[in-house]
Amino acid sequence: MPPKIARLAGLGAFGACAGLLALYLLIAYLARPTARGGIDSVNATVAWISLAGVIAALIVVHVAIGRQLLTLAQGKEIGNGK
Repeated sequence: MPPKIARLAGLGAFGACAGLLALYLLIAYLARPTARGGIDSVNATVAWISLAGVIAALIVVHVAIGRQLLTLAQGKEIGNGK
C-alpha cells in the first residue's frame, strides 16, 4: 500500500473512532428516561452498558488498525510476532 493512502486510511480509522463515540452519545441521549414516558431507568442502564461494550470493542479495533496503518505509512515494518 502506498504510504499516502496508508496515512489517509489510518487517519480515517481514528476519525471513525470519533464517529462511533458520537453515535454512542446520541443513542445514550435518545434512550434516556423522560417524564413523558418511554424507557425506564433500569432498561436504559442496561442499554447503555451493552452498547458501551460493543462501541468500546469497535474503537479498540479501529485504534489498533489505525496505528498499524500509520506505522506502515512511515515505512517501518509491522511485526508478525516472530
